[in-house]
Amino acid sequence: MATLRVPHDVPPPNVDAEAIKAAFKGWGTDEKAIVAVLGYRNAGQRRQIRIAYEQLFEEDLVKRFESELSGHIERAVYRWILDPEDRDAVLAHVALRKPNEDFAVIVELSCIYSPEEFLAVRRAYQHRYKRSLEEDVAANTHDEFRKLLVGLVSAYRYNGQEIDARLAKSEAGILEKAIKEKTFHHEDVIRILTTRSKAQLIATFNSYKDANGISISKQLGQDRAANEFTEALRTVIRCINDPIKYYEKVVRNAIKKVGKSDEDALTRVVVTRAEKDLRLIKEAYHKRNSVTLDDAVSKETSGDYKHFILALLGN
Repeated sequence: MATLRVPHDVPPPNVDAEAIKAAFKGWGTDEKAIVAVLGYRNAGQRRQIRIAYEQLFEEDLVKRFESELSGHIERAVYRWILDPEDRDAVLAHVALRKPNEDFAVIVELSCIYSPEEFLAVRRAYQHRYKRSLEEDVAANTHDEFRKLLVGLVSAYRYNGQEIDARLAKSEAGILEKAIKEKTFHHEDVIRILTTRSKAQLIATFNSYKDANGISISKQLGQDRAANEFTEALRTVIRCINDPIKYYEKVVRNAIKKVGKSDEDALTRVVVTRAEKDLRLIKEAYHKRNSVTLDDAVSKETSGDYKHFILALLGN
């Protein structure tokens, strides 16, 4: 359920490359011309444009964008022009380098992506930074938080739909005990969340709700002593249990802060999901907020950044 709209008749990559080169000429960059090309090309086409540009003009298009653009439009275009797995590696690296590491990005990648998709991200990370993602996560986190996140990025979960109902009930009991006793960091909690398949974990979460009359995420949210670690646990659970609902909330919170500090979160969701399930996220946003995401973005953002995000949203 992608939102990206690719024209039926797409120009050859060299024509697109020349159009982008022309946008760099004169006083200032013609950002609208760049949006008109890249806002309507899929990952394979964008890769071919990069190759054609380098062959025609003997320079790296990504680096040229870094020198020609700035602010939110530069970051959005930069993330969009990269191959998806390379872009996600960059997102992970940026998150880990923030003063307070953005654990949500690491959780999204490790819990929402399929095992094969996430393995490709880990390989891209190692190729780009000459270190493993696991190594950098371990170096930038601490204590139980480190155990959880290293466990998540190191896992290669089974991706099938088979479940063990008895195991789900048993492990729901383990999670219930940990929540009641506030031993959230118990090794069994981390083991369950970092190793079980998504289907098995959803069965466990459902078993928890059946037994307690409340979802495990809401139960954790009611803890008055909640901290960074319990919030990370909630994020893991929400990403696995309902990714669309999770992304809708990320976008909703980002829209509220746009113009202040959180265009990065809006950009992240739009560029990573435009070729996957952004249409479903838009539907969830509309249902939750009684306003379309397109209208919200149009109202709360501005300039060519707005035009670019709206293009990826399907406008």
